Formats: sequence, C-alpha cells, structure tokens
Amino acid sequence: MAGETAGNAAPLKRSWLQGWQRRWRRIGRDVLRSRLATVLAGAAIYRGLCFVRATQKEASGSSDWERILDEEHPAIVGLWHGQHLLAPFFRPSKLPYVALLSRSADAEINATVVERFGIATVRGSGGRAGTVGAQKGGARALIALRRFLADGFGVCMIADVPKGTPRKAGLGIVTLARITGRPVLPSAAVTSRRYVVSSSWDKTTVPLPFGRLAVVVGKPITVPADADDTMMEIKRREITRAIEAANEAAERLVRDAP
Repeated sequence: MAGETAGNAAPLKRSWLQGWQRRWRRIGRDVLRSRLATVLAGAAIYRGLCFVRATQKEASGSSDWERILDEEHPAIVGLWHGQHLLAPFFRPSKLPYVALLSRSADAEINATVVERFGIATVRGSGGRAGTVGAQKGGARALIALRRFLADGFGVCMIADVPKGTPRKAGLGIVTLARITGRPVLPSAAVTSRRYVVSSSWDKTTVPLPFGRLAVVVGKPITVPADADDTMMEIKRREITRAIEAANEAAERLVRDAP
C-alpha cells in the first residue's frame, strides 16, 4: 500500500512541476511583450546600433546614397529581411521616411527602434501570405504607404515576404511602385564584421563594431501603372535581381577594402 502511494506521488509531483513551469513561461512571455520591456529593449538596441555605426569606416566605392535618395525622393527603398539593421542611418536627415513593419510581437520592438530614428511606421499584416488576414492587412498597409508617398515621405520596405523564400521579392513592393508611380531603389548596407543568426529563416545579420561598411544603392526601377500580371512578375524578378546585386556589390567592397 505504501509502495502504491509513493508510486502515485511521483507522477503527481512531476505534473505539478510541469504545470508551474508552463505558468512561468507564460508569465515570462507576457513580461517580454509588455510595453515597458518593449521600450527598454528598443532603447538598448538603438544605443547598440548607434555605437556600432560610430565605430565603422565606410568602404571606398560606396554609393553616394545621400545624393541619390535626395534626387529620387520620395522613393521606395527596397531591402532584404535580416540585412536591414543599419538602414535607418542611410537617409538624408532633412527628408521624412516611413517604414513598413509586421504586426508580430517582435515587430513592436522593431517599431520602437525605428521610431527613435525619427522614422514613422506603418504596420502590415502579421498573417501568412495567402490568408485572408494577410491580404486585408497587406492592402491596408499599401493604402497607408501610398498616402505617405503622396505626402512626400520616402518608404523603407523589406522586399521579401516574412517566413517565405529569403531574398526573393514579393509582389507587395511591386504593387506599391505601380499604384504610386514612384521608383524602387534596390539597396544594401553590408559590414565586414557581423554575426549571422544561422537559425533564423532569413539568416539575420547583426552588425558588429569596428568594421568596414559598404552602402550600395542601385538604379531606380519603375513599374508601369497599367502593368498586367505578366509585367508585374517581370518587375518582381527585376527587383529581386537588383537588390541581390546591390548586396553582392556591397559584399565585394567590404571584402576587398584594404
């Protein structure tokens, strides 16, 4: 009888401990997602990026990005997921910009960082591509970005689709260019010292201090207002190739710099 009681107690104890572990994990997630935690994390990331940028030396051969962005303003600056952390530094300070961010919990921290740079934000859909929620959220985001462009804001937009194929432009950036008549500027900012988060779907690159930096902005790409599905696909591929070419050029500059 005593043996049966002891035998039953062990599973009950394990179940009790597992229950508390689940509760503490939920509490931890709630704390991390709280407004205070978001603000503190955003402030820390912002200060870290500022420190990294202050210690970097721009590689010879980088684009005259300030002149290009000034001449093409307001334009749609196209970047890849995971390769965009230093992008807020490379815009003319006198010109207003807005960035498109997702609606995920992580994006709250991203928004806090971006807004510290003085950049406005628009939230897109957090749903997966192809779902009704994603389509509705994406449409609302495009309408908001069109209004910002009409008001003279440049747009900073990640071209590839979240959780999709990395470094493959989606139709969102092509559609925005078509409905606004504004050009897409394929862009990249690459550092010689960096940490690659290999477990992330987009191989996020975290820039490290005391390295070389190359900024490349390619030729503007426009999309005709009457573009049909075939033309939209042609332009999507063109934008994909151009952003990838900008990244490859920036990689060569930091690799070959003395």
